[in-house]
Amino acid sequence: MDLSVIIVNYNVKHFLEQCLISALKASKTLSCEIIVVDNHSLDGSVEMVKQRFSQVQLIESKVNLGFSKGNNLGISKAKGEFILLLNPDTLVEEDTFEKVVEFMRNHEDAGGLGVKMIDGRGQFLPESKRGLPTPMVAFYKMFGLARLFPKSTVFGQYHLTYLSANRIHKVDILSGAFMLLRKSVIDQIGMLDETFFMYGEDIDLSYRIKLAGYENYYFPETQIIHYKGESTKKSSVNYVFVFYRAMVIFANKHFSKNHAMAFGFLINLAIYFRASITLVGNLFKQGYLALMDAFITLVGLFIVLQLYQGYSEVLIPTELSQVFFPLFTLIWLLSIWLNGGYDKPVLIKNFVSGTFIGLVLILLLYAVLPETMRFSRAVVLMSGLSTLVLGIGLRYALHWARFAGFVLGSSTNKRLAIVGSETEIRRVENLLAQTRIQSQFVAHVSVEVNQPVSDFFIGHMNQLREICEIFRIDEVIFCADNISSASIINQMGELDNHRLDFKIAPPDSLFVIGSNSINTSGELYSVLNINSIKKAKNQRMKRVFDVLAALLIILLFPLVLLFHKNGIRAISNSFSVLIGAKSWIGYTSKGKNLYDLPAIKKGVLELDAGHAQLNESELARLNIMYAKDYQVWNDVQLFWRNLSKIGVH
Repeated sequence: MDLSVIIVNYNVKHFLEQCLISALKASKTLSCEIIVVDNHSLDGSVEMVKQRFSQVQLIESKVNLGFSKGNNLGISKAKGEFILLLNPDTLVEEDTFEKVVEFMRNHEDAGGLGVKMIDGRGQFLPESKRGLPTPMVAFYKMFGLARLFPKSTVFGQYHLTYLSANRIHKVDILSGAFMLLRKSVIDQIGMLDETFFMYGEDIDLSYRIKLAGYENYYFPETQIIHYKGESTKKSSVNYVFVFYRAMVIFANKHFSKNHAMAFGFLINLAIYFRASITLVGNLFKQGYLALMDAFITLVGLFIVLQLYQGYSEVLIPTELSQVFFPLFTLIWLLSIWLNGGYDKPVLIKNFVSGTFIGLVLILLLYAVLPETMRFSRAVVLMSGLSTLVLGIGLRYALHWARFAGFVLGSSTNKRLAIVGSETEIRRVENLLAQTRIQSQFVAHVSVEVNQPVSDFFIGHMNQLREICEIFRIDEVIFCADNISSASIINQMGELDNHRLDFKIAPPDSLFVIGSNSINTSGELYSVLNINSIKKAKNQRMKRVFDVLAALLIILLFPLVLLFHKNGIRAISNSFSVLIGAKSWIGYTSKGKNLYDLPAIKKGVLELDAGHAQLNESELARLNIMYAKDYQVWNDVQLFWRNLSKIGVH
């Protein structure tokens, strides 16, 4: 057998389906087996593989083995001359397998091979080729010198940025997302080191290939899409700790004691440095707009106060303004936040509604104040107007300057281009309609170059760049039934544009999938439309309820301990909810998750509380309806009805 393809999957069903479709197409010219090792996914991955891909060998693990153990399980079953470790969130070209196997056979010194990878926006992924992370190389990367001097042969060694991305090179390290290995070499040096759970195992294996006297090659004559970041978000603090500690394991294993100690020191220094930078960066990204709003609101309040006092000659006590102005600002910020004014994309209408509701709340508060503490409703009203005008002006200024990537959204949805046959385009449009995805404009683009412009087609695929520019397209959807993976990948590379999003509609599937960057999980358009609970507004309201209810239980702890049967456990659960480890309400664990339910925190109370007679399918439907039609009021009711059970588990 020529090739064994091993795919370790964990809760990325739709990516896996797309990957398998492309892998089967790429297998047609070779004697090939595809082995899927499922790490106890709960999203219906196993059922999907059984139903759609009977020709694929499926290994079901009852626990999450991690990347290394999962791949080793697959390798132990493999019969191919070559073994390919392939991530489930990848898409390969039709001739990828044939090209890489041919290269390996023509280069007997090759122990491993990696290919050119692009992300979901068509941008080259630098980890396609890497150097050995020695202490100094790691230092250059972790402290930013590699990014500042990418063409330097000294500072650019981590991602070998001084080497062309379009030429074949011998490299030190291959990416585990696509790692072609010679089986005889694996038999000689051993399989993946299972000490590494998720990161670092590809570096370790690549290095052992080099130590055994073989070469690792970077081969850009075929390329793949690696959506990347579907299991973990690279911008998370947790990623920083897990990834860099994997580097410590590598250093202790392969470097001399002195070098390992130096590397460990640098790594630990870098962990806290990078974690701090990541944390500050995330806080800035999430909170800079609110901080700017707070500043302009306070400035507006004091300007209005000065103008009012100068016009009316009424002196308002300074202590009142020092107390109430910050309070009014806080109320406005909370109101804007609760109304989605800081959600992405930023919508002016959400800011306006939040400001107006905040003004109403402030006027209500003002009405109940003692007479001695009232100063002027006119000041409040004019301050509301200044907050509104300055806030809108701020947003347009940030949008114009593209500050920190700030872009204003609009109430009208995206301008789409759908590429495919008329039949597939209509199928995708019908799918989008069922998901309630609305579009401002849809351009139909033919796959056939000779397709004349008609009432249906606006042009053909070779004109896609011009179509995107003329019609100001925001998102391109490729119908994979009519377009080869190679053509899709080439088009994404040619259309490489920071403004464009790309998605792919696999044949005979009920979804359209894509991923915009390494920091975002894959975006899914699905006819099941059960993502209501993941909407930013619903997540926010759920969290607000969790916090308020937890604080109430904690503040009333003497009564809880006195009258609640499991008072201590109830208080403990309240603290777990308060810090975000749990939610008050979660899915029932008795209903199988076969419908890609959006992930939420484990609940202190499950949906089946008080529904002891429901069977498994009814419980599954209960989960679906909760996710599909989420309202915070449902949480409030379920919490109140089951108050006596909040300390049971």
